Amino acid sequence: MRKYLLSFLFFLLIFSTLQAQEDFNEKDIKVVPELINPSNLINDGIIELNVTGGVPPYTFKWSDQGTSLKSNKATGVVEGIDYTVVITDAEQNTLTKSYRIPAESITENFNGAFKPIVDNLASILFWDPFSAIGLYDPIVYADEKNVPIPNWYSGIQDTYKLEKWLVKEGEHVNRNQAIAIIKSEKDGIIEVKASASGTLTHLTSEGNTIYDYQNTEDVIEAGAHFFAKIKYDEPVILTHPNGDPITFPIPFIVVWLILGAAFFTLRMGFINLRGFRHALDLAKGKYDDPNAPGRITHFQALATAVSATVGLGNIAGVAVAISLGGAGATFWMILAGLLGMSSKFVECTLGVKYRFISKEGKIFGGPMNYLRYGLEKRNMSGLGKFLAGFFAVLGVGASFGGGNMFQANQSFEILSGQFQFLEGHGFIFGLVVAALVAVVIIGGISSIAKVTGKVVPFMAAIYVLGALIVIGINIENIGPAFNAIFEGAFNPTALKGGIIGVLIVGFQRAAFSNEAGVGSAAIAHSAAKTNHPPSEGFVALLEPFIDTVVVCTLTALVLIFTGMHEVEGIGGAQLTSEAFASVISWFPYVLAAAVFLFAFSTMISWSYYGMRAWTYLFGKSNQSELIYKLLFLLFVVVGASVSLGAVLDFSDMMILAMSFPNIIGLYILSGEVRDDLREYLRKLKAGELFKKQKIKV
Repeated sequence: MRKYLLSFLFFLLIFSTLQAQEDFNEKDIKVVPELINPSNLINDGIIELNVTGGVPPYTFKWSDQGTSLKSNKATGVVEGIDYTVVITDAEQNTLTKSYRIPAESITENFNGAFKPIVDNLASILFWDPFSAIGLYDPIVYADEKNVPIPNWYSGIQDTYKLEKWLVKEGEHVNRNQAIAIIKSEKDGIIEVKASASGTLTHLTSEGNTIYDYQNTEDVIEAGAHFFAKIKYDEPVILTHPNGDPITFPIPFIVVWLILGAAFFTLRMGFINLRGFRHALDLAKGKYDDPNAPGRITHFQALATAVSATVGLGNIAGVAVAISLGGAGATFWMILAGLLGMSSKFVECTLGVKYRFISKEGKIFGGPMNYLRYGLEKRNMSGLGKFLAGFFAVLGVGASFGGGNMFQANQSFEILSGQFQFLEGHGFIFGLVVAALVAVVIIGGISSIAKVTGKVVPFMAAIYVLGALIVIGINIENIGPAFNAIFEGAFNPTALKGGIIGVLIVGFQRAAFSNEAGVGSAAIAHSAAKTNHPPSEGFVALLEPFIDTVVVCTLTALVLIFTGMHEVEGIGGAQLTSEAFASVISWFPYVLAAAVFLFAFSTMISWSYYGMRAWTYLFGKSNQSELIYKLLFLLFVVVGASVSLGAVLDFSDMMILAMSFPNIIGLYILSGEVRDDLREYLRKLKAGELFKKQKIKV
């Protein structure tokens, strides 16, 4: 009997264990993924998860910051890259999975292979030294939340009036509690509920108008549609859709460029300000000596260098900066541009001083020369050779990528958006552009200088004129616009990253746009006809002023004067285009043509920069130059034909990386530049410099 009883108990134990295991399995989270690669285009993969088991509802913590915690689908996925997702059910049970969309086309494989490289390079360029040592917390916290007019958007043609407060000022409110009654001219009565819990502050009194689309101050002012704010009980961390904290780091590359610019400004005695008038005289040709060594005039050197910097960044990049940092980014952008003038002075003075002119009259100059021979003169031959070689390698890569493929690719994207017949014909577009570039660059620096000397003033005039028309038509907005700039520069919202976030966005845009400290412009200026290296430094300091203080600022003002800086959901060149179109309906077509000229002039200037870096590495023969030019033209076609995504991002970053070896050399050689400047100013004051005489009639 005992034997049967023990067997029965053992059977019950086994059965209950299996039942418990079955119940546990039912609670397990199970995932069936669907991996979709809809086309041969890059970055269009889709990962969709069918989740069962556990206890719904589920949250999805994707490695992609743009995918919501509530979404079981990730779109815009990079093919060939692993994406992780942590699935959590209502009982906090979790399951971590990793998925990859297989890369099929050549471009998808290239893009997927370069994405990790881009991320690694970005981790160096955009590393935040201040947060790394604990001096600065990059996480964005909000102390309060603004309460907006429901369903308001920039450009809406409606007027809103505050009818009645339902909660007194200073009282505590709970999320979704009704707090006010608003009257819309179009939609009538609207009940507004609190979007957060905390202490309520009234920003508008009962009976007053909150927002009137016919009032220009309301259109321009940042946040004019906010009528109340709620102070959180505790500061809240702002997050991306996937739940990661929003951060505004202080990128190392921006610190590197701006600290260098500030140092050279002090070292040269504020040459950016006191040398401005003489720089204009030099650019006008008042001191052009026809017998001086060199190939091109001061103005042609300036035009060549400006053509390489004034481009898509001034149109699309500024719009991105304003979208991220608000109107206040404009102030810091201007300040960074003014400081960058001193960096350009130093590097271009050295570019002329250490240039080499061959028997055939070819000029080889730029950072490769002054890094190698300038440091060699200071008994730093090993360091000089390393920095020069490193700079040359980066220069070649940057010329093929950021100075070529990126320009061809983006100009085709913008032009095909305005002119529908171009869609799907990137290869033909690339061949045409390559042919136009070939006609110019085969003639060398003299030919490049002649073309940029005509194209740059023309394209700049078109863009500046269009911007001034938009600003002129909205001139009544000048007060609110500049108020928005200064208010946004010193009292920005937490969503913009506070004052540090806005400052960094402005500085970053300026540094990326004018390339002050990168060293590229020194290559063009080394070909100038002059006996005095500092004279070309004076001319060069005009570049950041033209590029950033004038062109970038005009773009920012167009966005602010038209109220487009408050628009959400679009950015880049499209935002700038819509700002112009809001005043001049046909101007986007002109803007598209200007973008092409910007890109074209950038390509021909960077072809010269890259060729000088190439010949430094592979020899100064005609054959070596021809090989480089053919490769450059090939990359024009490639850039216009396919979207290479991470490849373009990587090559564009190489332009910024050029500043590392360059600025190290500038620091070491800044003392002799200061001595050369003092001697030049002495000669200028004594009348010892060549100066064209006025012809008396």
